[in-house]
Amino acid sequence: MGAVGRSRASATPGGSSDQAIGFPLDESYRGVLRHLSGVQKPAARSAPAYSRFVNRRLGRYLAAWAYRAGLTPNAVTGISAVWTFSGILLLALFPPSWALGLTVTLCLVIGYAFDSADGQVSRLRRSSSAAGEWLDHVVDAIKVSMMPIALVVGFYRFEVVPVGWLLVPLAFTIVSAVMFFAMILTEQLRRPLNAVPLAEDRPGRPSWIRALLVAPMDYGVLCLSFLFLGWIPGFVVVYTAIFVGTSAFLLLALIKWFRELSSFTAAPPDRLPARP
Repeated sequence: MGAVGRSRASATPGGSSDQAIGFPLDESYRGVLRHLSGVQKPAARSAPAYSRFVNRRLGRYLAAWAYRAGLTPNAVTGISAVWTFSGILLLALFPPSWALGLTVTLCLVIGYAFDSADGQVSRLRRSSSAAGEWLDHVVDAIKVSMMPIALVVGFYRFEVVPVGWLLVPLAFTIVSAVMFFAMILTEQLRRPLNAVPLAEDRPGRPSWIRALLVAPMDYGVLCLSFLFLGWIPGFVVVYTAIFVGTSAFLLLALIKWFRELSSFTAAPPDRLPARP
C-alpha cells in the first residue's frame, strides 16, 4: 500500500516541506546512496518480500537520483502518481495482450518504486510536513480503488472473461479500500495511546515463512500479476488467488486490530484520541 505509516511531520515554520536542510557531505550519487542507507527507516519484520527486498532498494536508487535533481518529496509523490495512474488507465483503454501486460507492469512497478522513494527523500532532506503525508495517503487511496475498477472496465469492454468473473475485481475494490482505511486508522488510533509496536511491526530480521504467507497482499505481487494479461486463463487464476489471499488476510487482521485496540479501552481519557 505504498507508504503506509510514513510520516512527514512539519520540520520548518509554516509546514514548508520543500526546504532542504542537512545535505550529506558527499553529494555524488554513490555518496547520497551511502548517506541514505544510514537514515533509512528500518523495515518491519512483517513486511512482504517484494516490498522489503525489491521495492525499497529500487526506491533508494530513485531517491538518490531525485535528491541530486533537487526534487521535493511531494514532487516525487507526483511522479509516482503519474506512472501509476498511467498504467491503470491503460487497463481500461486497451484490450489485454502480452504487450499491454508488460507496459502496465512497468508503469505500476516504477510508480511503486517512486512511492517508496518519496519517504526516503523526505528523510534524506530532513524536510517533512503533514500535508506531504496526507498527499501520499490520498494518492494511495485512489490507486487501490481505481485499479480493480479499471480492470473491470477493460475486461467488460473487450469481453475477454465471463461477466460473472468481474465480481472478483469489484469485490477486490471493497477489500482494498477497507484494508487501506483500516491500516491507516489503526495506526492513527495507536499513536496517542503510546502503544508498544507489535512484534511483527518492529524492525528486525524478516521471517521468510511470514513473507511468503503475506505474499498475496503484497502490492508488488499484484503489480507483477499483470504480466499474465497476454494469457487470460492464467491471469484469472493468479488474480483470483491474490484476491482470496488478501481477503483472508484482511479478515484476520481486522479481528487482530480490533482486539488490540480493545485492550486500550481502560486508558486514561487524556490518552485517548478525540472523537468528532
